[in-house]
Amino acid sequence: MTASGPPPGPEPQAARPGPAPRPGPGTRPLLTVAAVCAALFTAAAVTVSVRHGVPLAPERAAVHWSAAHHGEPLRSIARVLTATGTGTVPYLLAVLAGLLAGRGARGRLRAVGCAVLVLAAGQAIRYGLMEWLARPRPPALDWAGPASGYAFPSGHATTSALAAGILAWGIARRVGPARARTWWAVLAVWTAGVGLTRVYLVVHWPGDVVGGWLLAATLLSLALLLEPLAVPRTRPGNARPTNS
Repeated sequence: MTASGPPPGPEPQAARPGPAPRPGPGTRPLLTVAAVCAALFTAAAVTVSVRHGVPLAPERAAVHWSAAHHGEPLRSIARVLTATGTGTVPYLLAVLAGLLAGRGARGRLRAVGCAVLVLAAGQAIRYGLMEWLARPRPPALDWAGPASGYAFPSGHATTSALAAGILAWGIARRVGPARARTWWAVLAVWTAGVGLTRVYLVVHWPGDVVGGWLLAATLLSLALLLEPLAVPRTRPGNARPTNS
């Protein structure tokens, strides 16, 4: 008799390398949004450059209408609203976004740092483009609010859109997109209001505001692509961060 061993089983197969991991489902839409917004912003900047800052006819018409409708209380309301689009308020919103997005003391500190960095980098890029293109503002005699520097792209429009997008990201990290839609709508109305006040107060041409929004959308889309590296998510029930 021969010694009986365990019944023969299937021979082990060498592990084969699996397919390369695919980008997350949000990567392609974000790249598309970034590319489209960047292309539109470039087109607007080229138009400003080749025209040496001379406004288009619709821009002149919008500014002329605004200059003729500076009644109260709309002018005072516009001044208050436009003031929230620069200075301390956008950075407070960025800090709030980081506190909402992070988990634990270290996570919140890291998220706050990333949020503030995105806002500051966006402002620096906007300022460099503004100085480079050097588009003149509307005539100063028509201004109904404070302004300084060149016109394109609008600093208030860019900064408020960046701050709103960053806070929308923080809210979504905390409560999820479904519950965050109401807050997103509020932030969108605020951003639109800040941008429109710049034209109403006759300190910017409409193209400056649109350019600021396009620039902000481009930068926010690129920032979201880097989010897994900057602020990793955590698995439910696991304190360790994950990039998946």
